[in-house]
Parts: sequence; structure tokens; C-alpha cells
Amino acid sequence: MSVVLAAGAMAVGMAQGQTAVFGPANPFYEKSSLPFEAPPFDRIKDADYEPALMAGMEAQTKEVRAIADNAVPATFENTVVALEKTGLLLDRVQAALGGVTGAYTNPTLEQLQAKMAPKMSAHEDAIYLDAKLFKRVEAVYEKRAGLGLDAESLRLLEHTYDGFVHSGAKLNDADKAKLKAMNEEESKLSNTFGRRLLAATKAGAYTTTDKAALAGLPEAQIAAAAAAAKARGVEGYVLPLQNTTQQPVLSGLNVRATREAVFHDSWTRAEKGGDNDTRMIVSELAQIRAQKAKLLGYPTYAAWKLENQMAKTPEAAIHFMDALVPAAVAEAKAEQRDIQELIDTQKGGFTVQPWDWEFYSEQVRKARYDIDPEAVRPYFEIDNVLQNGVFYAANKLYGVTFQERHDLPVYAPDVRVFEVFNADHSHLAIFYCDYWKRDNKRGGAWMGSFVRQSRLLGEMPVVYNVANFTKPADGQPALITFDDVTTMFHEFGHALHGMFAAAQYPSLSGTSVPRDFVEFPSQFNEHWSTYPDVFQHYAKDYKTGAPMPEELAAKLKRAATFNQGYALTELLAAAELDMQWHTLGAGMPAQEADAFEKAALEKKSLALEAVPPRYRSTYFSHVFAGGYAAGYYAYLWSEMLDDAAYHWFEENGGLTRANGDRFRKMVLSRGNTEDLAKMYDTWLGGEPKIEPMLKQRGLKQ
Repeated sequence: MSVVLAAGAMAVGMAQGQTAVFGPANPFYEKSSLPFEAPPFDRIKDADYEPALMAGMEAQTKEVRAIADNAVPATFENTVVALEKTGLLLDRVQAALGGVTGAYTNPTLEQLQAKMAPKMSAHEDAIYLDAKLFKRVEAVYEKRAGLGLDAESLRLLEHTYDGFVHSGAKLNDADKAKLKAMNEEESKLSNTFGRRLLAATKAGAYTTTDKAALAGLPEAQIAAAAAAAKARGVEGYVLPLQNTTQQPVLSGLNVRATREAVFHDSWTRAEKGGDNDTRMIVSELAQIRAQKAKLLGYPTYAAWKLENQMAKTPEAAIHFMDALVPAAVAEAKAEQRDIQELIDTQKGGFTVQPWDWEFYSEQVRKARYDIDPEAVRPYFEIDNVLQNGVFYAANKLYGVTFQERHDLPVYAPDVRVFEVFNADHSHLAIFYCDYWKRDNKRGGAWMGSFVRQSRLLGEMPVVYNVANFTKPADGQPALITFDDVTTMFHEFGHALHGMFAAAQYPSLSGTSVPRDFVEFPSQFNEHWSTYPDVFQHYAKDYKTGAPMPEELAAKLKRAATFNQGYALTELLAAAELDMQWHTLGAGMPAQEADAFEKAALEKKSLALEAVPPRYRSTYFSHVFAGGYAAGYYAYLWSEMLDDAAYHWFEENGGLTRANGDRFRKMVLSRGNTEDLAKMYDTWLGGEPKIEPMLKQRGLKQ
């Protein structure tokens, strides 16, 4: 069934007013005539979304009603496959709207999201909590052993049935009504959290009229700060906030007071009272999720959420994370001692604080590996990284090629579009990339789909990558950091997962997999950024085209394990914090966000003063406005999978077409069409182990 993740149900009287204006003039009225049914962004106006959404919900409601009311006994085709074919108009609108509101929103679209969130939540509930519809799905499910279904069709049947049960289909009518109200409230709160955080992040940017306060930053970065100030109509310089606690500029700022101010702006961005404060929303979301879990028969929200994940239970995820804490914290403390020794040597006269870490760890890195970040940056011009790094690795592994297209419309001027071809020159996908930070773009980096692959619907993939790299000032080269390079490879791993999808049914296609598996292909793809053949192909001076000197490249790669105690500890702190919020019982009183956070980190031995969590509760959009609630551990779980996978590649010849084609055929193309643990183990030749992960981070020999 093609119901989108935050989708919802048609309210009574929906057709009045809204759907009356939906007609042939609306760009969503028919499937797009563009290649691969790519969205016609040149025709889509803000005003087109609402009537199309309303019409899409109304259409799907009628389609679902016809299935539920069908007088013919339920079969796999007339019920389960029929459900897969519903909601196509709604999917078209949701896909385009989701892409635009994430990367290029405006007040009109923000208001639309707030207005539609409860309606979309109600729409989803109306489908999954429809007793008559579930009775038909259940009837087919109970006969599954004798239906003679192929493996993928059986997987779809089980996936559909489990989805209904997981969503509350077996509740009585009174409890269904309670669940609907909870889902609606949760949707409203999550939407409000996202809107407040976007505004808080913009408002929290560090602003100064004193250029001396930015001492230590390269001139290009200062110019970008001046351009950011000009764009906002303010005097001086603006350093916009990234979505994480630590800010990239902290590694270069010489003035300690500036560093402290930038960190404080980041740390308190959503805790300043007023319309952008998220503390109360965090508390309310945790409570309503716990209550929902209890209603559905689970002790905690995490227990409900992880039921269909690879980890299966919060206990398994917590055990996995807890096992990593001692090694991570021990290494972080050793790193802290090195930093403090440097501060003392320089007669700093203070104890290292979070805002000092990046600045002094960079000096330790430079001393230990003799690496100057600004000496490295000229070798990472963004287009060269994309074409001769990201695309080159994909070509070597999978034989795919890329051709830029300038004839397809985009939602923002910075967006680029490429058509992707298989090795036999057949059409594979359309790929959009949108890398530069904007004030109207949410933080972080992500992948999404405008069109999801499906043989049933005859649709081919249209996918996109979005990031938040600092855009250079006019006339300056588009140079990025090596962290940005890694992000490009990471997000393109998600894109490949979507592009290579070869499923029959849209619900099982591409990245439609559990959270603790979906990060595996992306994190695996990061490894190719430092693979010798790939690295040498893209790490070239933007002025001369000369490759990065071998000695500098070797230092950069040796430095990859530097500061990994800190990196793993901040990630574990965020993941454990997420799980603590979502293992609260329904009977627990409302929690004060700051106090709960402090206690949760202390409980897990992760309350290190100099090593704050990667995200605080108040700006943890992954779990309070995204789909990662009780699931942020997935990055670490997937890291275990990806490092074990890369170890397999290393043991079997590395970057070869044979290895790539095998990986594509057995994993990347399969989506959720079979049990993921079995799929992975079959490809790998056994269960993944944690040792490659620890070795990759330099925490084990």
C-alpha cells in the first residue's frame, strides 16, 4: 500500500471547498510527462499543494473503500496488490512537497505543513484502523501457506499484515479512537518541533560586526560569513549554525570568547523561551509516545518501534550500545588528556571545555600528523569530488555512468540534475543534488525519492541528495572539507540503494527498509572516499589539477582514526539519550528536558563535561521531528554492518565490478523483499561481527 510515512486520513466533508479547485490546471492532476515522471517544478506553485493533497486523500479513501467493500472474497490480488496501487496521486504530491519543504521552505509551506499534519495522520489511521479492510487482509494472511505465492509476494503479504497489526488494527473501537487522537497530537507536535527548530537554528547564528572576532578563519570563510550577513540584511558577519552540537568553525577560531559564544548559541538555540523553544514539546512527545505504546500493548515506545527492526528489541539495541561505551569513553578521556597537555604547554590557564575541543584537537592532529586543514581543502573542489570521486567509484563498482541534464526543472537554483545509465547504456534513474546551506533548508544531510521504483507501477527511481555545505562567496572556488567529502559519499550510498531498486512492489522497494539497515549502504559507501584508486582520482588541486602529494594523502588517511574516542562518545551519547526518552513508561510524569538529559547521560556513564552529545534533546530533529525516534542507534548498528561488509570487499579483491555487481544483485537491489538479516548473512557468508567496526575507528588493533 502506497501510504506515505506521516500520511493521514480524510476528514468528513473534505471535498468541500478544497477539492473543488483541483483540476487539469493543477500540475499534479496527471502523472508528470517529464522523463521518469520527475516533478514539474517549473509549473508547481505553493498554492497547488493543498488542493492536490486533499484530492489525493479523497481519491485514496475511495480506492481503499472499494477494496474493503468488495463482495468478492479476499485474494492476494484483489486486496494486498490492490492496496499497493492506491494513493498514487497522494504519493506524487507528498514526494514533491517533502523534498521542497525540507530544502527550500517558506512561511506559506510551513503553514501548510502545520495545517495538513493532523489531516494526514488521520488519513493513515482511517486506512490502518479500518476493521473491514483489515478483515480482508487477515483472511489472505491466514491462508498464506496455501496460496503458492513467490517469495517477494509472500513478503509483501506478511509486511502488509504486520503493518496493520503494528498500527493498531486489532484494537477495539474505543481504543482505536484514542489511538487516532494520539497520532494526530503526535503529528502536530512533531511538525511544531521541526518548525520551531528551523527558526531557532536560523536565529541562533553567531553574529558580529567585529572581524577580529573571526581571527583564524580563512579569508574565504570570512567572506562567506559577510555574504551570509548581507543576505540577512544585517551588518557584519554571520556564522550560521549546523544541526549538530559542535560547529565546524570552532576548529579554526582563535578567539576563545568567540568559540564559547558560538558553542553557547548552538547549545541553547532552542532553549531561549518564546516561540522557538522546544523543551515542552520534547516532554510532551515522550509522554504521548509512551502512552501510545501502552495502548498498543507494549511496555515502552521503543519496544513497539523496534519490533520490526533488525535489533527487534530495545534491550538488544541498548546492550549493543552499552558494550561500546567503555572503549569509547576511555579513548575520549585519553584524547582529552592530550588536549589538556597542549593547553597547559601553551600556558592557557584553563581546563578544556566543549568549545575548546575542536580548536585544540586540530592542533594535536596537526602536530601528530602534520596536517593543516586549509592545506587539504584546495584538493576538494566540490564538482571534482562529485564527478571524479563519487561518480567514479560508482562507475568502477557498478558500471553506471552519469550525464548532467539542464532541461529538467528544479525547485531551487543551486540544484543540479543527472541522468544515470547502466553499464549497457540503459536508463536507470534521475539524480538531483542540492549541497549548499540555505536559511530555509533544515539542517543535516539526507536522501529522498521523488519517484520510487516499482515494476508493478512501471516506475523508475528519481532520487535526491541534500546537504548543508558552506557556500563560497561569489568568485571563490567551491572548496569543501574532507568531512563534507565523506558526507557526499554517504548520502550517495543512500541514493544508490534507491537507484538500484528492482522490486515488484513499491512498499518493499529501495530504501523502504528498517532504520537499522537503511544506513548500512550509505555508511558502506563512505569507505570508497579513501580507497586509493578513488582518492587519487578526485583529490586534485583545483588550480593545477595536480594530485594530492602522496605524503599528505597518507597523513590524511592515518588521521582518520584520530579523535575517534570523541566522535564515538558524542554519537553514543545521542543514541543512548534517544533510547532513554523512548523507554519511559506510560505512567512516568512529564520530564523536564534538561534534567532528564543530564540524568540519562550520567546513568550511561556518558556525562563528560568536555564531550557533549552530538545532539541535545531540544534540537534532536532525527527523533522529535524525523523518523528516528528510538532509532538513532541505527547509525551504530549499521556501522557494524558496513565495516564488516567493507572487510569482505578487502578480503575479496576490493573495488571490482565483480564485487560491486554481486553486492548490487544480492543487497542493494533487493530493498525489503526478504528477511534483511538473512539477506545480509547470505551475501557476507556469515553474521557480522563488531571487531571490524572497532578496528576501523582505531579502538582495537
